[in-house]
Amino acid sequence: MKNRSPFTQSPCSQFACGLLIAIATLALSSCHSASYYYYKFPQFTFANRPIPPSKLANRVMVSVTVNGTQGSLQILDGLRDIRSNVQNTITSFSISGYSAAFPFLILNFPEEVHGYVFSDDGVLQTIDYSKETAAGAAGTFAAKTPSVAVATSFNHVYAASDSTGQLSVLDKTTGRGFGLNLPNVYKVAVNDGDTVVLAMVRNSNTLYRLIKLNANQPAPAASVDCQPVNLPVYCVVPVPDSTTKPSFDRPIGAYFSLDGTTAYILNCGRECGGSTAGVTLVQQGALTIDVNTPPYPAAVSNSVVIPGGVTTALAKGTTLYLAGQQLQPDGLFAGRLTLLDLTTLTPGQPIPISDGNHSKLLFADDNTLWIGSQFCATGERQKQGLNYNCLTRYDLGAGTAQIFPNVNPQDPNSSVPYPNANQNQYYYGDLTGICWVQNLHKVYAAYGGQVHAFNTADGSEINNFFITVQGIALDVAYMDAITNADN
Repeated sequence: MKNRSPFTQSPCSQFACGLLIAIATLALSSCHSASYYYYKFPQFTFANRPIPPSKLANRVMVSVTVNGTQGSLQILDGLRDIRSNVQNTITSFSISGYSAAFPFLILNFPEEVHGYVFSDDGVLQTIDYSKETAAGAAGTFAAKTPSVAVATSFNHVYAASDSTGQLSVLDKTTGRGFGLNLPNVYKVAVNDGDTVVLAMVRNSNTLYRLIKLNANQPAPAASVDCQPVNLPVYCVVPVPDSTTKPSFDRPIGAYFSLDGTTAYILNCGRECGGSTAGVTLVQQGALTIDVNTPPYPAAVSNSVVIPGGVTTALAKGTTLYLAGQQLQPDGLFAGRLTLLDLTTLTPGQPIPISDGNHSKLLFADDNTLWIGSQFCATGERQKQGLNYNCLTRYDLGAGTAQIFPNVNPQDPNSSVPYPNANQNQYYYGDLTGICWVQNLHKVYAAYGGQVHAFNTADGSEINNFFITVQGIALDVAYMDAITNADN
């Protein structure tokens, strides 16, 4: 008998062993490099952006509160619509070092790879998108401040607080802060160039602007207030209106043209206790912060009545899209979208949309415009038994609007697809935040206190089971957007 070595095998056996070894090696290498395989970044990232710690390339940040006492910033995977990693070894992602009780507003600047989050305690915190960490306070203002504005230069932060009656200016170029007395001020707006700052006062038909004085220049006689009192630096003054036909009627906001020539002042009118809603065209050159010597030039160049109402605006090409509410004969308001032709200044017929206080307008994929509002269940649609939810998708090509989720309150078998904690069969609640996940044909929304995502192609809702958050969702932002215009 020949001795047989234990390592001597037939060719078939050798092949089988080799195959097993190859499979085992592949399995081990797959486990070892799973995160690399699922979260592979290109060699050259867009705009040379750093790869974040989460390894997520399509991040949606959600500001969350827990009963108004604790808050956080959660990060979702906007590509896969999940809150964990693919392997589920990391169950959630968040912005480290951030804490605030009620972070109700995200100011998103993805082009600069950071953003700001404003909370109910008046603290504006900087968020470093590359490190996914809180980077310290950018400013502190009065608690319950309703409006804050930051220009893309980041040289100044402006805030309007009706509780204290102050328009605050944080001048980062000098490291000084100023509080200008303007009773009932509740809105502030700044243009992209940080050259025009406008303020609106509750229940008033007067628009105000900020001016910066030259060294040792005395306070202008027309000023409402100047600070500091002894050696004033900043003053707030009224913007001149037409003396023959006043055009400001409860101004509530401003939209600045991209070419830097015009500020479109949004007059809330009847919706805010005034008389006539409309848009007033004001020349930005007459409003710049360095035009500080009276008599101030007449800034108003035109005014257009908007029967459908206006509280927010967004432009595309030569069309200004205006969302607001129109008073109905029964005393209730009905949501309307108006398209204003900027070449002829002719408004189109008002288009029915969600009721409520409209504060969100967003362009997205598939040639769509998305409109969000709050307090939608108190308007005309709810009374008439129509869909009274707070999100409208407008198809720019077809010129049609539809409210989502698509439900029929008169049908007992109809219901929202993914109900919130309120367990309302037909209604999600207020829409407080929305963002466009660019080129992925979806939008994310903080809708009724929870995260909901919708396909831009047809408005259908994406299953939100894996993107819900613990707590109440207040706002959303697409951190990896191509431009700042995403939110």
